[in-house]
Amino acid sequence: MATAVEQNAIATTLRSWPERIRSFYHDVRTEMKKVTSPSRKEVQATTTVVIITVFLFAFYFWLVDLAISNSLERMLHYFSRH
Repeated sequence: MATAVEQNAIATTLRSWPERIRSFYHDVRTEMKKVTSPSRKEVQATTTVVIITVFLFAFYFWLVDLAISNSLERMLHYFSRH
């Protein structure tokens, strides 16, 4: 069973929840006032950068995959003959 000190600490914590919740939502509202939405031009520019980057990485990984698979195929073919 909890001692008197522990019970007091639990009660204090429970009583502080409403104030902590109020403070949290106040902070959220304050931060949300600072948020700005990007313009259509910014969204289009960012989307273009992302699409180009995805294609560049896809091409790079395709080349790496091709090189590794050809190397492995040559090694397996070489060792299967001997």
